[in-house]
Amino acid sequence: MASVILHKARKKRLEQGHPWIYNNEIERVEGEPQPGSLVRIMDYRQRFLATGYYNPASQITVRAVSYLELEAMDTAFFEHRFRECLLHRNRFVADDAYRLVYGEADFLPGLIVDRFGEVLVVQILTLGMDRCRDSIVEALVSVMNPAGIYERSDVPVREMEGLEQVKGPIYGNPPRFVTVKENGLLISVDIEQGQKTGYFFDQRENRASTAPLMTGWGAKSGIELQEIPSEDGSVRTAPVNRNGKEVTFPYWDGATVLECFSHTGSFTLHACKYGAKKVTCLDISEHAIESARQNAELNGFQDRVEFVVADAFEYLRSQVKGLNERSLRAAGSDKADTSVPMTAGGGRTWDVVILDPPAFAKTRGAVKGACRGYKDINLHGMKLVNEGGYLVTASCSYHMRPDLFLETIQEAAADAGKILRLVEWRAAGKDHPQILGVDEGHYLKFAIFEVRSKQF
Repeated sequence: MASVILHKARKKRLEQGHPWIYNNEIERVEGEPQPGSLVRIMDYRQRFLATGYYNPASQITVRAVSYLELEAMDTAFFEHRFRECLLHRNRFVADDAYRLVYGEADFLPGLIVDRFGEVLVVQILTLGMDRCRDSIVEALVSVMNPAGIYERSDVPVREMEGLEQVKGPIYGNPPRFVTVKENGLLISVDIEQGQKTGYFFDQRENRASTAPLMTGWGAKSGIELQEIPSEDGSVRTAPVNRNGKEVTFPYWDGATVLECFSHTGSFTLHACKYGAKKVTCLDISEHAIESARQNAELNGFQDRVEFVVADAFEYLRSQVKGLNERSLRAAGSDKADTSVPMTAGGGRTWDVVILDPPAFAKTRGAVKGACRGYKDINLHGMKLVNEGGYLVTASCSYHMRPDLFLETIQEAAADAGKILRLVEWRAAGKDHPQILGVDEGHYLKFAIFEVRSKQF
């Protein structure tokens, strides 16, 4: 087996758990390793550090897969790793749908496997893993006994490894649509045309954490629980409005909710499950909204959800513009000409606004623009939150570090004239473990803020 000798002056990232070796960290290569083959990783004193796979065409030239001497990544190797992955998920996840293999965090860099009940979806991202695809499939069949395996390696990062983008079934006859459970909800997933592998499992626990936000709003509408005498002389407790009439709508105490960047409508489904009164589910993609609509119907929530196909940035701005125009008219401002119809549409507000956008910063150079994007949606989003309501916001951009994310939201709050109280701060779920020292795995930031004006 060939060896890769590392520079003396390099940062000791490998010793701290980071599996990536960049080309500028390599002093020399001893032997003639084939692209994708295993190599020994040695320090400058020729001391063994780890075994990894090699690709001179990639800036990340070696990715460590074991801190022991390893002869081959064969079927037995993958079976052992997959059993460890399954043990971890069985311990922490009650559902049968989750991320089974999470690349570097499961000591299998370049490999993603998502489980959707009896169907597996695989992403093979690197040359080293691509050379092992037969062993990977054999091991998955041995450990998981799936009905089918579908490959979604249709991602541009493969091209950086000298690989083509590919997708399609690689075992059995996996159906295009699979229905799984998450937190007791039924979710239909399009594994062929959905984003990435079809669904984002990393927000499972975060979606569940919104439960306390969805009830407790009836009093703001003048609805209170009161004792009402029955005809038989007994007394029962029921919700009553300001006019003294009993409210029969079962979700009278629920929140009004706006979910932007909804994808399959996962936050919308959770909002309805936890008692929301009305949810606006918004995405720019017709396909995403159709998926969200089907999921709402699957769970019987269609009567409480309105679906909007629109650009979230434009939608939020239009609602804020309408809100401002309504405020000027209500205040009798000279700037508002009430003799003509309102020029802006919208002007709606919600008790809870949820922002779960795609990654705005996919490279370090995109961070400045990403900050503008995050500030824009959070600024307009918090302006549309009713007093004392909640802003639920997330970022899945690794390059948007947690402190910068919070700083950006704070700047938005200052410009909006709002005071934010942080009540929840979370990362990715337990099926997305994080290795200390591998900062790239710490990508997801999730926060819940109470939104207040300065009028208290």
